[in-house]
Amino acid sequence: MGPQSQGGLMKKKYKVICLCGSTKFKKEFLEQQKRLTLAGNIVLSVGVFGHSDHIDLSATEKTMLDDIHKQKIEMSDEIFVINKGGYIGESTQSEINHAVILKKPVIFMEENYEGNRSNLSKSL
Repeated sequence: MGPQSQGGLMKKKYKVICLCGSTKFKKEFLEQQKRLTLAGNIVLSVGVFGHSDHIDLSATEKTMLDDIHKQKIEMSDEIFVINKGGYIGESTQSEINHAVILKKPVIFMEENYEGNRSNLSKSL
């Protein structure tokens, strides 16, 4: 049975998932956002696809966007890493480390990719 509305408030608490990964994977971000939302989750994602949309961001803007995304991780129950082809860049690794420090579950899109899981404890 789905959530019931009472006075405009939903009774069910939905899981909050933050998507992390390289912004060059815009298509995968949008696909996973849709899939996870339709599965009954609140999905937080990146606000700007700098790489895939070829947006030239200043160093200040990049730092601000990284900080905003880390706050989204703090607001989430878990993170979902878009690691297409096993790719995890420096920024994404920093986000994973942040989630691990906060004891948030880290789920990888490509589950068969073990390299980054074994590096989690080494990078902290």
